[in-house]
Amino acid sequence: MPETSRSILLVEDDPDHELLTIRALKKSNIVNEVRVARDGEEALDALFGPGAVRPQLVLLDLKLPKVEGLEVLRRIREDDSTRMLPVVVLTSSDEERDVVRSYKLGVNSYIRKPVNFTDFAEATRQLGMYWLVLNECPPLS
Repeated sequence: MPETSRSILLVEDDPDHELLTIRALKKSNIVNEVRVARDGEEALDALFGPGAVRPQLVLLDLKLPKVEGLEVLRRIREDDSTRMLPVVVLTSSDEERDVVRSYKLGVNSYIRKPVNFTDFAEATRQLGMYWLVLNECPPLS
């Protein structure tokens, strides 16, 4: 049974978006450890593989190599041990079908990445404050 931590699993294949997200979280005084998976396969391994540690929150991009983000979300929701894990889609996709499919698969929130850094940093600050400070997560078994 994987242990649970107060970390964030950031699933992001774009190194610039990865750095922006981590920078925005730090600038907002979010001190939770951020673990990064750079493709869907790494994300699934981080959640289900040997030595897996359950994060407090998953920030999931949709357009990923190896295993797409929607498939990662589907696998998270079909497993009893991760079904209630908070997952926020953080993506540049503005396709309505991605929004609809994400919610049908059980995403907790869908956020389009703002284009400029100031807006992105503010969106990330609010996201961090809500999901990591205000929100009461269910216990994960």
